[in-house]
Amino acid sequence: MSKQASAGSWIGAVVVVLGVVAAGAYLAHKAMHPTTPQTESAAPASTAISAASEQIQHPIEQAQAGPVAASTAALPALDNSDASVAAALAVLAGGGDLSSLLVRQQIIARIVATIDALPRRGLSTYMLPVHPPKGAVITQDSNGTTVIGAQNASRYAPYMRIIEGADPQALVAWYVHTYPLFQEAYRQLGYPKGYFNDRLIVVIDDMLTAPEPTQSPTLVHSKAYYVYADPTLESLSAGQKLLLRVGPANEAKIKAQLRAIRARLIGQTLPSASASTE
Repeated sequence: MSKQASAGSWIGAVVVVLGVVAAGAYLAHKAMHPTTPQTESAAPASTAISAASEQIQHPIEQAQAGPVAASTAALPALDNSDASVAAALAVLAGGGDLSSLLVRQQIIARIVATIDALPRRGLSTYMLPVHPPKGAVITQDSNGTTVIGAQNASRYAPYMRIIEGADPQALVAWYVHTYPLFQEAYRQLGYPKGYFNDRLIVVIDDMLTAPEPTQSPTLVHSKAYYVYADPTLESLSAGQKLLLRVGPANEAKIKAQLRAIRARLIGQTLPSASASTE
């Protein structure tokens, strides 16, 4: 865990959010397991087969973008979409600095691959959508044990500024408009009959069930790296482990955004701002 660690980040759209979280989860795993190679594929054949037989649970047409109108501009081909996607995400980034974070090649494909991997325990290394932050994870001693340091949460500040500034309504509007590209990338990933929006809801639900410890979890050495002392925590999904590492306050903010986004994706009617203050 002494090597370069990771961060989850929110870069302008729900799918990007989760893609970045996926990247962060992998990088955090690498920091805790620096000598362990990542061999898990982005889409195991068995998973693709089961996904192919599933019926659509959450059609994209049910998503509620609210009064923020999605663009009506024609979509580019997936292979030629990087420039327009990067430009759109920069606008949706909530005032945060996206330019230094985003990997600008195969943006949609990277997001889809990393989102798909979030509920699993490991992530592939070759399709991360963002660059990691500089520096190493901060640990501290607590009553004779090693834990992730309280100051480690500050490493996520640039990413959290984007999270807090992002508008879920605008994010979902952009996602709905751009959805055909995500669906195409998902099929190319190895799910010819799968439905990406269903997978996205699964990933969000998995993230929302991440535990919220009242104290920083204890770490122990296992050969050349750290693992969680609690085997229940160590067995969590990659996405859930990322939320443990960002710190309780950041985890709460990310979950709040995920809940707001999920509600719009499933077509849930949300109270207006004026109604909520009455």
